[in-house]
Amino acid sequence: MAELQSISIDQVQVGLFIHLDLKWFQHPFAFGKFKIKSEDQLVTLRSLGLTTVRYDPALSDVGPAPASATSAASAGPAACPAAPLNPSESPVMAAKRAMMERIRQQRDDAARVEHAFVNAAKTIRDIDRNLFAQPQETMRMANQLVGQITDSMLNVSELAIHIMGDKQGGEEVYVHSLNVTLLSMMIARDIKLPPDLANLLGIGALFHDVGHKNIPDKVLNKLDPLSRAEQALFETHCQSGAEIAQKLGLPAAAMAIVHDHHELFDGSGYPRGLAGEAIGVLSRIVSIANCYDELCNPVNIAQALTPHEALSLMFAKIRGRFDPKLLQVFIRCLGVYPPGTIVQLSNGVIGMVATVNTARPTKPVLTVYEAGVAEEDAILIDLDRETDLNIVKSIRPAQVPKDIFHYLSPRKRVSYYFDAGKQGQHGAL
Repeated sequence: MAELQSISIDQVQVGLFIHLDLKWFQHPFAFGKFKIKSEDQLVTLRSLGLTTVRYDPALSDVGPAPASATSAASAGPAACPAAPLNPSESPVMAAKRAMMERIRQQRDDAARVEHAFVNAAKTIRDIDRNLFAQPQETMRMANQLVGQITDSMLNVSELAIHIMGDKQGGEEVYVHSLNVTLLSMMIARDIKLPPDLANLLGIGALFHDVGHKNIPDKVLNKLDPLSRAEQALFETHCQSGAEIAQKLGLPAAAMAIVHDHHELFDGSGYPRGLAGEAIGVLSRIVSIANCYDELCNPVNIAQALTPHEALSLMFAKIRGRFDPKLLQVFIRCLGVYPPGTIVQLSNGVIGMVATVNTARPTKPVLTVYEAGVAEEDAILIDLDRETDLNIVKSIRPAQVPKDIFHYLSPRKRVSYYFDAGKQGQHGAL
């Protein structure tokens, strides 16, 4: 890897990949290292008062311009940047101030969504704990929660899917139900499922694993592969779940989801080995959401796939198990790089996908690593705005330098929630 070289500010030209020796809030650019792509960028750069900059020969398209007689003496390694600018006084900082305000708003939005997610998970916990003691009240709560989710997700023009923090402790069972419900409703929204069917889908997704109540914890929580006998016992949760659903008075369509969410399009599922369109469309939706969440959040967390790996596996190796049209919808909504994926950008910066807008999944919002910026003030980059940047590849967490890994704090478990924006009367729950 080529070493950075110091040059005079007069030698900078379009095509050079430069490194600014300024703190992030002292310059108007999205990053402290980037390729100069326009004369406007040159004008802004020269207005910062720097006498020298460093550039990376390996990432540059051109070499420095010839040094002028007046600049040659100041281009040595001892040359320093000018005194830091006062952001409130410098006109070139207007763009950075606007960007910082957008980041503040994005951070506020994320906190609002996180709060809604925690409340929804707590509601599901209460539903689960009081299911048999107070069946009528818990069904009222379930219908109310699903109704709110359906109303919020189906009645807006844009939907943002956020990665959530690990704040639920040992309540993964409730988060799984919430994840599957949310991801199923995301598909329903994209295929324009009527609201009454979407509500049935939501109820079925919320209760899809209710049959787990009849399976011993030692089987549900076993980290090693299940024995044949244990697997057979586990598979009974579909039938017993449908019986519980019937006692609770779930509608027939929702009860079918509880019974058939492990049926697979190629006929390899259970309990009946149904294939193709013999499986109801609502069950086919939940099957996709359930498989994805189990790949990302298995019982043995050491076997967890990254969101990108899970989608890749479902599409490349096991796609025959799923309705092909619905699988395409699912991948299109989450994007090739779903929330929680660690990625490298075209300028070499490493970040984590924080939010995906289902209308523009290739242009997510990223939390990026920038040395000198505190974690709590981490930069959020919207690729819909930063048109010069794109994602080059995903990176496994183990391949990320430890300091960057801890900075980005990739979640041990992948949990999602949605932001329906501030349009009309709708928003995050």
